[in-house]
Order: sequence, then C-alpha cells, then structure tokens
Amino acid sequence: MKSKKNELKVGTFQEPHKENQLLQILDQRIELYPENKRRPINKTILCNEYFQLTYNVRDQTMAISSRGDLVYSAIPYDTARNYIQRAAIQYLLHPTEVRTYIESHKENLEKYLMLSLFQTTQQKVAEDSKEVKQAYQAIFQNPLLEIQILGRLIQHDETGPLSANLAGKFLFSENVKTGIAGYISEYLAFVVQVTQSLPLMIDGQQIQLIQNAVDVPLGLHYETDITPGLALLPQPVKQRIESVLVVSNQENSINTKPLLRSEYGAELSHLRENYIAHSVRPDTIANHFKNVHSNENKNLINVISDIHAKEGDLPIVNHNFNLLIGDISESHVSNSEIEGLYVIGGHELADSLPQEHDKQLEDWDKWRPYFKERWFQELMLDSDEQWHSLPLGDHKFYSVVQTELQKRFPKMRILNNEVYTYQGIRYVGLTIPVVLIERKQAQQKFILQTLKRLLKDDYETPIVILSHAPLFNELSMLSPQSSAYSKQYACDNDELEKVFQDYPVLGVVHGHHHIPASSRRFQKVTFANKQLFVVCSIYSKINTGFDLSQLLESTNRS
Repeated sequence: MKSKKNELKVGTFQEPHKENQLLQILDQRIELYPENKRRPINKTILCNEYFQLTYNVRDQTMAISSRGDLVYSAIPYDTARNYIQRAAIQYLLHPTEVRTYIESHKENLEKYLMLSLFQTTQQKVAEDSKEVKQAYQAIFQNPLLEIQILGRLIQHDETGPLSANLAGKFLFSENVKTGIAGYISEYLAFVVQVTQSLPLMIDGQQIQLIQNAVDVPLGLHYETDITPGLALLPQPVKQRIESVLVVSNQENSINTKPLLRSEYGAELSHLRENYIAHSVRPDTIANHFKNVHSNENKNLINVISDIHAKEGDLPIVNHNFNLLIGDISESHVSNSEIEGLYVIGGHELADSLPQEHDKQLEDWDKWRPYFKERWFQELMLDSDEQWHSLPLGDHKFYSVVQTELQKRFPKMRILNNEVYTYQGIRYVGLTIPVVLIERKQAQQKFILQTLKRLLKDDYETPIVILSHAPLFNELSMLSPQSSAYSKQYACDNDELEKVFQDYPVLGVVHGHHHIPASSRRFQKVTFANKQLFVVCSIYSKINTGFDLSQLLESTNRS
C-alpha cells in the first residue's frame, strides 16, 4: 500500500532568518542518520518504529510517511487516510467540537449503520431499529472509532457519500479487524514527537513551519494543549503519547497493536487481489443523504469552482461578490441574484447547448456553424471525452457559450478573455476550459497574447488572473505526486514569464483538478522572481467558498 505524504514547502511562508534557522536544524538532523549519506534526495529527519519524517532536498519539502511494515487499513482501496489523520488531531485538540460534528450527522450515520448491518447480516433493519441505535451509541464508547467516524464524515461531506466496505468503516465489531485503530495510536504518538522536536504545525494533511508564537495556525504544534483529548483516549494510546512527553507508562487495558505487513502481508495481498469493487459513484446516491451544513457564507469576495450542480439550482448563497471559476452547472442552472465574475469551464460547453434534441429548432441556430466540427460532435456525444480536441480559448464558439451563460446569470459578468476592475483590482478572466498538454506551446502563446492585449500599458493596478484550468504547473495547486500532474505542463515561454515580471500580478485563481478543500485552498509560490498566491476552491458540502478578500489584504500589506 502506497504511503500518503504530508508536505511542507520549506521557504514558502517564512521570513528569511526563520528559513535559515530551520535549514540549520535540518542539517543537524540529517547528520544524525548515517543512511542519509547514501540517500541523495530524501533525507530522514526523525523516525520511530512505524513512521518517518523526511526532507526532500530537491523540492525542499518535508513529509511524514508510514514505514514499510505498518499497514494503515486492511480495507482494500481505503481512501480516507488523510481524513482520519486530520480527525485524530482534531479529536486530540477539540473533542467536544468533534462530538458535536458527529451528532449533527446523526440521520446520515443511522443510514450508514443500517446499510452496514445489512452488509454483515444480509438482514434489513430500519434506521430507527434497536440494532442501529446500539451501533450508533457504540461510536461514542470507543474514541478510536469515533475518530474514524469523524474522518469518514468529513470525507462524505467533501467528496460525496461512501458505499464500499461500510461495515468495516462504521461498525465497531468489524472495524477492530481493520488495523486502523492501531495506526491512529502510532500516528498520534509520532506527530506529537515531531511537534515537540521541531517548530512545525501538523494538522493531519499539511505540515507548516511556525514563524512565531503569534497567529499560530490551527493544528498540532509545540504549544498546543492536548490534555482535552488525551484524557478521553484509551489508556494504551494515552500511555503511548505520554511516553513521548516523558511521562511514565501505565498498565495497558486494551489492545491497540497496529497491523503489520510482516505478520499479515500475504493475507492482505490475497484480499486485495481477490477484491471485487462494489462502490458506486457518490453523486448517484447523494440524494439519499441529508446536507447538514449551511449553503450560505458571508465571504466578501467568494471564490468557488467545480460545483457541477445537477439539480437545476445553485447550491451556494452569497450576497456579496462571487468568483465562479468554471464547471458550475450540469443542469442548466440559472440564478438571477448572484453577483460577480464567471469564467468558462469545460462542462459549461455542453451545459450551454439547448435542452431540446431536435436540431432543426431555432434554438440551435447559433450552434449550427459548428455542427461539422469533430470536436463539437464529440462534445455532443460525450462531454467528458472531447477535451483533447477543444479549440483554444480565443475561438468564437466560446462567445456563444458566454452569451448563453449571461442569460442565466444576469448579474454576473462572464469574462471570456476579458478584464474587469473591482475594488482597485483588475480581474483578468481567461477562457482555459481544460489542460491542453498536447498543445501546450499554442496554449501558452494564446495566454501570452491575451494578457498583453488586456493589460496594455497599465503597470500600476494590481492584477488577479482567473481561469478554470491552471495556467501551467508553476501556478497550479496540483501536487506533483498527483496522477493528474504532468511535468510537460510547465511554463517554457520566456515572454509569458516576463509578463508576470513586468506587471503587478498578485496571484491566480483556478479550479479543474478537484483538489479537496481540506488539502488547502491557497498557497504561495515563487514564479518570475516574485511571490504569488494560487487559489483553488473546489465546491463541497463543507466548502461553499473561499474569501479572497482576506488574502488580497494580507498580500497588499506584504
């Protein structure tokens, strides 16, 4: 099972002297491990029996990963590791809030428990049955299961309902066989050890350098009070963490031994090889679950993308200024109240076509010039398969799409390679529906020419660039570890880089890659010899938008 990693870009956020201090600490740590002499890139900084903290000298990133013998989960293709790691830390810090979050999902949990009991017994039970009530109460009697349930619910709220292997995920009787409880125990012990040894914040997904004691980010760090959650954890887990804090051990009361590959490797491999996937697409069962979160936010400049609304309604409410970064609708959504800017994504293309299938009707007249185009024919047949052949963003077709979107969102300004000034910021909306790696040079030439045409000779007004797909790798939130990442999509146009040098570009906003909000909604990167922000705010039930105004304010201050 491939280890998941939590990364810190060293030198991204900190002041120069803080960066130097950290690098000195890293150098000292590297010297402590002789194996680092034969490791040219990934250097061990700290490790124990089950986990390690490494530093990538090439990318200047730090990562926590499980070591070879530790198994996160016996459930095949379990994708919740990062969610459960985050849940473990949140439980340690805020157990009361964790309980409140879980209880707010009671109706959904009862549905999951009902389905889990059916998977184990093949007997149908009602959501209000005695068996479901007992399984629900069991969650709060087992802190390590409660942590996992929190992680599963966050995943549910961010990526959609779960369907596979529910019994092992939600029932205590089945969950004890998965090994996740032991993984959580050892993970918490290690991250406490790391944060006591280095000035880092860890929230289960990200690792961030702490610059000073003021405005410390949310998460686990050296000044965190962990006593609220520590007191509630099972005695062996509490002992393990306390031993890291140099507190004497006590007698174990329950078994929290992690699942080791050396003991169960063959059995786990056999289970995975013979596994028959029975999961279903989350969006096909979403209507069976209740959304317990508010769809309204009060962000002053609200950034959201990739809503893919299928019910004909916009599932967010914001009465201020919105930036809709493409792939908003798949059901001809219209909204006469929402205000702001909108850039065209890939799914807008098919969603803008008439709903009537009779192409002889008048509604099809504006689309008729493209009927013979192969890319348009593919768009009509399957909107998810035509990306590679789409015309570049200066094509007249996008003007027709723009006109249709404008009818449905009358108070939005649809930016099709246009610029709009709001509160002293020039927002440049580029039409980049998808990442066109095969035609990268042509696409970057289009971006260059469009930026030059729009920005002209104004070298004073700050600029934010909006596009559905990222401009190129250097200004993308997509991780190099992602399977969707391509090294070929890097910027290799010197003139384009010079535009970023010459003009006061503050940052860029994109969507497209469906990066979960919990993976971070913004970061700061260095490109064209300046620091820029990159924002990617993908819609989910727990993310109805990111407030760009706060980031703009902090960027202007710096």
